[in-house]
Amino acid sequence: MATAAPKAPSTEQTDRLTALCKALADNLRLKILRLLKSESFGVLELCHILDIKQSALSHHLKILSTADLVTTRREGNSIFYRRVLLVIADPFITIKRSLFENIDLIPLPDEQLERIQFIHLERSQLSLNFFNRNADKFREKQGLITEFPHYAKNLLDLVDGLALDTKKTVMEVGPGEGALLEQLAGQFHRVIAVDNSKEMLERAKNCIASAQHTNVQFILGDTAVAKKKNHSDLLILNMVLHHISSPAKTFKEASEILNPGGSLLIVDLCPHDQDWVRESCGDIWLGFDETDLCLWADKAGLSTDQSLFLGLRNGFQIQMCLFSKPALLAA
Repeated sequence: MATAAPKAPSTEQTDRLTALCKALADNLRLKILRLLKSESFGVLELCHILDIKQSALSHHLKILSTADLVTTRREGNSIFYRRVLLVIADPFITIKRSLFENIDLIPLPDEQLERIQFIHLERSQLSLNFFNRNADKFREKQGLITEFPHYAKNLLDLVDGLALDTKKTVMEVGPGEGALLEQLAGQFHRVIAVDNSKEMLERAKNCIASAQHTNVQFILGDTAVAKKKNHSDLLILNMVLHHISSPAKTFKEASEILNPGGSLLIVDLCPHDQDWVRESCGDIWLGFDETDLCLWADKAGLSTDQSLFLGLRNGFQIQMCLFSKPALLAA
């Protein structure tokens, strides 16, 4: 019995393949894709990293976008670029996956790494300056979006659902005034609080002292500082990730902090378009898509466990996402 001849590719498919090959046939465009491995950058940030003019960069970004290699998301008045997420339905997924895997093996030049570090520090400083100026108004500022009691039960139910032994170590990054920290200190024998704002850390200390807990260790710094000497079985970032300059980097550092079998709990906003929170609340990012959180977790060696979404009356939506680090296999 004769077999049917293979179906010829459509003109649209060949046009898309041509655009993809054209996009890849340029050294600068490959550099851009390497920079966007796990980070999102704005146009001006990419100009700074690559040391090129905006007009030239925009031309190359348009070609990459047409080839469906990069995508954008709006953060208020700014447009941030990132690599496209690979999906099974993409007829060229094999080509793109092979491309990304191979260019990721090429290290970035030292001068570009230094410029990326500068951008991270610049973002972090803006957020830190906000909290240093508004530590005494934290509850008021946070209340513009939501307050901890509005979602505390759901968060604590997720923690209880992990069935952690009370002797396990729990770490909270960015404890604010200490509302959640106080709950954790009453439940676990050892709790660690990490904050890069001295003023906010003092407020958390006062909260814990008032509750007469003596089992909380306070660290001035971020996850990069905390990971040097500390490990945890549960790490919580409660309404903090949108203040952090590089969420992808934080996921990697969180994975290093977690003991095998440990859990990472991210509580944060879903994507929104309320640009006023940048000035009023010190936010760097306008919420996160769940797929981004899962992608960062996967690249950090964490698996996605479960997610919970809560709508707020003012139009914001909170997501609670649990990720876990693989447990060590028995010998």
